[in-house]
Amino acid sequence: MRPLQISADTAQKLAKTLNVPLEQIMHMPQHILVAKLAEVEAAEKKKETKE
Repeated sequence: MRPLQISADTAQKLAKTLNVPLEQIMHMPQHILVAKLAEVEAAEKKKETKE
């Protein structure tokens, strides 16, 4: 499996947002990355509606 075709800046932001190591982001399958981002977004929306 080849690494994701994303910039270094994007990879760093994703690693920080998902709280995972940078190396794991670069070798994560794209469909799993999209699912994790959707989970983070859903959690943020839920948090905003509670406030």
